[in-house]
Amino acid sequence: MRHIPTLTALAALVVAATVTITVPATAAGPAADQKADGVIVVAGSTCTWTGASTSAAPPSALTVDRTTVNKPGGNLSCDGNITASLNNNPAFAFDDTAGVVTTDLIDITGKQSFISCRYKATSLVWDRDGTTRKYVNRPFTATKTSGSFLCPGSVTTAAGDASVLFR
Repeated sequence: MRHIPTLTALAALVVAATVTITVPATAAGPAADQKADGVIVVAGSTCTWTGASTSAAPPSALTVDRTTVNKPGGNLSCDGNITASLNNNPAFAFDDTAGVVTTDLIDITGKQSFISCRYKATSLVWDRDGTTRKYVNRPFTATKTSGSFLCPGSVTTAAGDASVLFR
């Protein structure tokens, strides 16, 4: 039972790692290169990725290509002994007037040693950070969809624990 807190952190990392994308807020300036970088910090562990491909530039609706987030095509990595992978191509819709972006679904799997946990979160809302295209998460809960009985049934990510930058 000593592994339960670590598994909870693993589950939270997995869910949050897939939802951290930031995007520049203003239309003026240099053309966007249709990339996304993300970071999430959970229970002292950090997961990051850079240079994921997007289907369009904000504020147009877009998707993030999971093959450019996950290894070997991407560089998603977590410190410690946790690995994560994104199972879907999340869609993002921008409301520049309100300064928010919404994500339809994040589906992620986290692994620690031989234990695998898969979680899904829906209808996520991200707030723009100032005038940039960086967005930080509002609190959300992801539900376990498969994995070990040792995986928590759900994990909650606090506001500001994840971010995504669209560039």
